[in-house]
Amino acid sequence: MSVPVEYRRRGLAVWMDSISDRMITSGRLGGWIAAGSVYGVTSNPTIFGLAVQKNEGDYSAGIARRAAAGADAFTIYDELTRNDIARGADLFAAQHAANPEDGWISLEVLPSLALHTEETVAEATRLSKLLGRPNVFIKVPATPEGIPAIRRLIGNGLSVNVTLMFNRAHYRNVAHAYLGGLADLAANGGDLSKVFSVASFFVSRVDTLADKLLDEKIAKADRAGKATLEAMKGKAALANAKIVYQDYLSIFGGAEFGALRAKGARVQRPLWASTGTKNPAYSDLLYVENLIGPDTVNTMPEKTLEALLDHGTCPGDTVLDGVDEARTLLDDLRSHGLDVEALGEKLQADGVVAFSKSYDDLLATIETRRRAEASTEKVRL
Repeated sequence: MSVPVEYRRRGLAVWMDSISDRMITSGRLGGWIAAGSVYGVTSNPTIFGLAVQKNEGDYSAGIARRAAAGADAFTIYDELTRNDIARGADLFAAQHAANPEDGWISLEVLPSLALHTEETVAEATRLSKLLGRPNVFIKVPATPEGIPAIRRLIGNGLSVNVTLMFNRAHYRNVAHAYLGGLADLAANGGDLSKVFSVASFFVSRVDTLADKLLDEKIAKADRAGKATLEAMKGKAALANAKIVYQDYLSIFGGAEFGALRAKGARVQRPLWASTGTKNPAYSDLLYVENLIGPDTVNTMPEKTLEALLDHGTCPGDTVLDGVDEARTLLDDLRSHGLDVEALGEKLQADGVVAFSKSYDDLLATIETRRRAEASTEKVRL
């Protein structure tokens, strides 16, 4: 039995955090699905931007065809991304039909809408209708403006992947928005069993920032202080995620969700995102093997998936291990001036900016190619 299949039996679904035309047309994604190695896919503007800029597939031809038809840069972007998502969703269709918790693919609303509630609701609704597939999540960021949008969308019966969560406050706000949306849907006579959601909680980026700040403190500390601070490195992210999973157990094991479950509601699964190891000193499966548990998802880069298939193990429900130690570590970090809750706010704000820049860069790339095609067409004429 492969490790991803074993994980799935324990309640964790392995997803990929990338998609491209080449991944689809080469049969790579279909092969992983058939082998039970992958049970879903997430995407974001950075992922699409890299795929288009590297021309991982037929993007140049797709841009040229649409440019020749008079499409502007946004229309080209919109059609290219929806085309990849639609084809990916179709590859997952059989897996999704066998188990509706599996076979999902996600498309994110425009990053420029992250701070705008009404526009987010409208764009998410538009994308969902255009794609018209039962196994597509619309991704919405957990910004203060995104939270009411999430409740509205869930209340309207859409399935949502909530993204850009980095601390407990983000997670709790998202979970309660989901419960509120389900309650709204129930009040309007909707079918709760048809609504699915995952809460994408970012992991490794917490260590990247915390380790950087720890290194700054280590440089100024005495010998004893250096040892204490050094021992905390590479641990904040897992501790943060494990405490959030405890919040999940509390919220979805409570009376409020119990009443909704009786009406057919499903839990909103925690999804561990940003699980590729960025520090080469750490295990390449650090953020995978230590976050195994029921009702979870782990979306990972292709390199991390390959590592999992090559030498991954399944040591048990590790997300439940060391919870007391995780609380102590977070307290110790706070006592040394590193409040993970505050770091999470910075990381979310930085994430919104980074995704917006990726989108702007992608549109600029498409515009350059669109103009080149238009010039070529004039020459032909």
